[in-house]
Amino acid sequence: MSTQPTTLTRKQVQKRSAAFTLKGRWESPWAGYLFISPWLLGFLLLTLWPMIRSVYYSFTKFTLLDTPEWVGMRNYERIFTDDDMFRTSLYVTLLFVVLSVPLKLLSALLVAMLLNKKIKGISVYRTLIYLPSLIGSSIAVAVLWKNIFGIDGFINKFLSVFGVKGISWISSPGTALGTLILLVAWQFGSSMVIFLAGLKQIPTELYEASSVDGASKLRQFFSITLPMLSPVLLFNLVLQTIGSFQMFTQAFIITKGGPVNSTYMYALYLYDRAFARYDMGYASALAWILLIIIALATALIFASSRYWVFYETEGGRKK
Repeated sequence: MSTQPTTLTRKQVQKRSAAFTLKGRWESPWAGYLFISPWLLGFLLLTLWPMIRSVYYSFTKFTLLDTPEWVGMRNYERIFTDDDMFRTSLYVTLLFVVLSVPLKLLSALLVAMLLNKKIKGISVYRTLIYLPSLIGSSIAVAVLWKNIFGIDGFINKFLSVFGVKGISWISSPGTALGTLILLVAWQFGSSMVIFLAGLKQIPTELYEASSVDGASKLRQFFSITLPMLSPVLLFNLVLQTIGSFQMFTQAFIITKGGPVNSTYMYALYLYDRAFARYDMGYASALAWILLIIIALATALIFASSRYWVFYETEGGRKK
């Protein structure tokens, strides 16, 4: 006796699936919320709630020791009309961002192109070059950098071999900011890894075809490598710009904002207001101004990306 396969209707399939679900496992939209609840609680309690309180404190006079006193827009008025240190720290930070970000990205791209070569032991070189970024923002590296560029540091000892008398690079207003820029540019490991991943996605056929047409290495770089890497460049540019605006540890450890406020970063001024003068209301206003500045800078980068970022879809250029 032969048996014919039974054909089930859609309702029968759904009914059997529901029965299996009830017997075998628990399915509910709340299951997802249960699993993400540790992160969700951390976000609500450690990020969102402090941000809401910070908005409130920015409109108050609050010294951590007294009850917040509502002052309205007075903190913001003082910042923009009667605070020379705000303008100084903002200028130093903008100068730092404009100089350090392109230098860091350029260093990362050049090293990534070198590490993209197929040579023996290349993975070892990649690891060694990435190491400084693992400990880059640590206090130990900042102290080491301070000693290297000190009056008796390695740089001056190296220059003395050639009969050149060195200076205290971190104590001179003309060179102090440059030492911090070099430190940040030296820590290009994360950007380099992202560039390296982007380089590996570029089809080799493009380079082979351009070589047949007689294109030089320089022409290949500007006509193939940069356009194909432009989305990755945009990503790195946004990340490094945001990070540079928040630069604090290196300036605090190496120069403490000196000499003559030449390295007095915005985040350092915010820290002094909050934890040296205990003016939390004023510091909260400074923090929200910094957030707005970073948002505007990021928006400007994205707005300009339509002219220099290319994609494989939609005819190459983002529309």
